[in-house]
Amino acid sequence: MYKNILRPILFKLDSEFVHNRFIFLGKFLSATRLSKLLGLFLIYKNKKLSQNILGIEFDNPVGLSAGFDKNAELTSLMPYIGFGFMEVGSITNKPCLGNKKPRLHRLIKEKAIIVNYGLANKGADKISKKIRGRNFGIPIGLSIAKTNDSSIKGEESVNDYFESFEKLKGLWNYITINISCPNTGDGRSFEDPKLLENLLIKIKKIREKEIIFLKISPDLSKSKIDKIIYLAKKYKINGFVISNLTKDRTGIKKDPKLKYRGGISGLPTRKKSNEMIKYVYQKTKGEFIIIGVGGIFNGADAYEKIKSGANLVQLITGMIYEGPTVIKKINKELVELLEQDGYDNIGEAVGKGLKTFID
Repeated sequence: MYKNILRPILFKLDSEFVHNRFIFLGKFLSATRLSKLLGLFLIYKNKKLSQNILGIEFDNPVGLSAGFDKNAELTSLMPYIGFGFMEVGSITNKPCLGNKKPRLHRLIKEKAIIVNYGLANKGADKISKKIRGRNFGIPIGLSIAKTNDSSIKGEESVNDYFESFEKLKGLWNYITINISCPNTGDGRSFEDPKLLENLLIKIKKIREKEIIFLKISPDLSKSKIDKIIYLAKKYKINGFVISNLTKDRTGIKKDPKLKYRGGISGLPTRKKSNEMIKYVYQKTKGEFIIIGVGGIFNGADAYEKIKSGANLVQLITGMIYEGPTVIKKINKELVELLEQDGYDNIGEAVGKGLKTFID
């Protein structure tokens, strides 16, 4: 129904308009019993998919990536869509209006989206007040990023990140430090190891039991990845979210929308993301938890990431192109793939597509 009837209609409308209407509808459903009714059709449970990772119970490995629910408005709804977890944000220290519209563009032939939001969000103060004391139906992570203001540089940018962490810590199951936003002028400045280390030093001083991930770009060189891995080990980071959007447009079919700025999500990120997951897993000998993101549209896509070294996966674009039933479909297909390979649990498949580690 979605792909044949709803999607053709929705894809004729502005992408951000559709996104905003979905948020509005989601908030309405969250306030009614209709959300539980959705769950009867969309939730799929199987013990083969459940895992305890870093002390967090995940009913299934498929999560909603940061970027969809920017201001924690759908945390009550997403458990009934079938997700095993979700990530809110990215949230910045100060509120951001984001970049000028239009800032979302579908590349339909590529099953992709050009994203140029520019970290539009209501800011750390407002989100922390909104979330404090709330109980979640599934594990919820939070992505934090540097405020989209090019005048905030150097040590001031370190303080900007740090203040977000300080305001928001303790309210979530985990925090992701997004050091790879591709749609702000300096969203990747913390890929500089010196700046990143300064931030991690400050966070270490106030960190208690917070679980921390680093979200990295698929466009990084191996030498930069190695430096980030070194810092992750040094400051006891728990894992990586691999990966963010790509700015690389090589090999993408001609489309008039390619004139627009922004990072690209969906199918064009799949190969790069998978290669980076493999590299980090092999380089670290599976030391870190990896959340795999990029180009997941079915169970086989998710399973490829898991066998490449991902413990969990996330998506947004797959849901936009395939519809909300895709989460249930992916989970059912994962169980079938596990049974074909003789695994009793999804955790047994992690990294099994790789033969050797990298020294």
